[in-house]
Amino acid sequence: NPAQVQMENLRPCDRRASYAADITYGTNNEFGFDYLRDNMARDVSHLAQRGLHFAIVDEVDSILIDEARTPLIISAPAEESASLYARFAGIAPQLKADEDYKLDEKDRAVSISDAGIQKVERLLGVKGLYSASNITLVHHLEEALKAQILFKKDRDYVVKENEVIIVDEFTGRLMPGRRYSEGLHQAIEAKEGVEVQRESETLATISFQNLFRLYKKLSGMTGTAETEAEEFHKIYKLDVVTVPTNMPMVRRDSHDQIYKTGEAKFNAIAEKITELHRAGQPVLVGTISIIKSELLSKMLRQRGVKHEVLNAKNHEREAQIIAQAGRAGAVTVATNMAGRGVDIILGGVPKKPKESADVVEAGGLFVIGTERHESRRIDNQLRGRSGRQGDPGASMFFISLEDDLMRIFGGERLKSIMGRIGLADDQPIEHGLISRSIESAQRRVEGHNFDIRKHLVEYDDIANKHREVIYGRRRKLLTMNPAEDSWLHDKILALMSDEERALYENQIKKYGLATLKQAERAVYMAVIDRSWIEHLNTMDALRDSIGLRGYGQVDPLVVYKQESFKMFERLVREIDGEVVDVLLKLEVQGAPPAPAPVAEKMQLRGADEDLAGGGIQTVPRSESVMPGGEVENLPAPVKEQSPVSTGGVEVSIRTAGNSTPSPQPSTPNTSSGAIPKVGRNEPCPCGAKKPDGTPKKYKHCHGR
Repeated sequence: NPAQVQMENLRPCDRRASYAADITYGTNNEFGFDYLRDNMARDVSHLAQRGLHFAIVDEVDSILIDEARTPLIISAPAEESASLYARFAGIAPQLKADEDYKLDEKDRAVSISDAGIQKVERLLGVKGLYSASNITLVHHLEEALKAQILFKKDRDYVVKENEVIIVDEFTGRLMPGRRYSEGLHQAIEAKEGVEVQRESETLATISFQNLFRLYKKLSGMTGTAETEAEEFHKIYKLDVVTVPTNMPMVRRDSHDQIYKTGEAKFNAIAEKITELHRAGQPVLVGTISIIKSELLSKMLRQRGVKHEVLNAKNHEREAQIIAQAGRAGAVTVATNMAGRGVDIILGGVPKKPKESADVVEAGGLFVIGTERHESRRIDNQLRGRSGRQGDPGASMFFISLEDDLMRIFGGERLKSIMGRIGLADDQPIEHGLISRSIESAQRRVEGHNFDIRKHLVEYDDIANKHREVIYGRRRKLLTMNPAEDSWLHDKILALMSDEERALYENQIKKYGLATLKQAERAVYMAVIDRSWIEHLNTMDALRDSIGLRGYGQVDPLVVYKQESFKMFERLVREIDGEVVDVLLKLEVQGAPPAPAPVAEKMQLRGADEDLAGGGIQTVPRSESVMPGGEVENLPAPVKEQSPVSTGGVEVSIRTAGNSTPSPQPSTPNTSSGAIPKVGRNEPCPCGAKKPDGTPKKYKHCHGR
């Protein structure tokens, strides 16, 4: 077994040792998450990566184009209840298309109508669904509609072992651990009746565009980059160079076969496969979903054609199935997973010379596409499984006017042409004009997807400037030696008023300058981490709401730049103010603890603010309802308070002049004795203030 031999020659290695090697191999997600983890580390010993000098990206179009529509996000579980998802999962199926909601298939968007709003209000028993007090209900309704209408089982996701697992739309492979964000994944879980997991809040995030632009030199290779040359140049400043094939290309690429209906198309595909199978020619059939591969498999069984099915449900056998896909008469029905980075050897593995010759004589591997993908590159990747290294081969795509691409982008024009010709349903059209119309539709979709990625990077470029400042300041703190470096101590003294230098001098006399310097670094880093997390979530909220400015003839991106700049200036001021406030209330406790691990929940004792991420997991943020990222299922944040590790002391907050930790703000008094209902981002009714005098938000006070 080649795979077993390969594993015997590998040895386990931790991340730090991997990055210490001259060349480090890995996935794009892991490189990205390691970068984010390093910028959440509490100690230099936890850093894994070295400098980002040179990156060579295999299948570069997949990594820098396809997967760049969504950023990487590290997040921690939030406290929101899952009960509303189940409630709205029961409401969404009761809404009717065109009456209660409008579906825009081109943009994959769904919007509720006035009649739909009234129906939902009746079902919920509420008035004013879009009032400020019911804004949470609106969010759950929108996600439930997306889950019900836009996302289909065995196409976009599968349900396996009581878990919703996303299917990669480009490769057809399962993506365990990845989750849609903004509550969409929870809505799908509720729809499918599996356990609804908790939502999460962002701790760190970066787009693939900005991640790979951090490398001083960037390059890559792929067989299908030419169609995306403009985007490579505009986003990454990379030029695309076409390298001639090693051997002459002799594959025959036929015109598309166009049918009126999907039923007629699949009947024609099944007949073509049967014909090729009997002639001893191997066939690879590419489908775009699990449902379509299983439908075709059923039709082949009815015709007595022996075949293999390769999709996300049985991907464990991928290597074995592909190894024999080039044998005489072999039929392999696969989703997109067989379309990239796969060599199908004519004659099978191990290669049998006589059988290989028979297959060559029969015409080589015949590739059949059951549908055009929205991206020409994905179609080219499927075609590229045949005719490799000078081998003979052939390819043909079968299309119907009921296919999603044809129906949404130009099907009406083709339907009228076929109507005028007067062809029967089972009679195909094969014409260059039709093929050009399909290519035109694909170009429009590719342009739309480019706009999505460009939109993402424009917004992330703004956040990236904030990220550079915060991560730079944090890395400087992480690598400093408190015993020798005095820049932080001098900076903190410069931030204090005369009355505060006086109070801090007492702290220095009580605990010693060396101890206080260690505490300064720990406190400053903890405050940065807590403030940065809040800033990221506030930026998310700003971005979600900024689109409404477009109705006022204002460019949302310009407003986002202006508003986020003000927010970042305020963030920097608040960090400095809070550090001073915490240090004046500092209390040193006991002997040095061990360095705190990255995923540890860290608080200042007696404080009412979490100062670092808890059980960390990594999740994707959904951009245009697309996945991207991975989840690390570490423990949820713990409730117990723990002292901050300074690397040499433990510290907690105390009120100036008092040795006991400062108490939490008193519970607000109301006539009923209960906390009044307020929004999570509204000022807490107890009247608590931040160090700069501004009111504390309810979610950071009594709403925790």
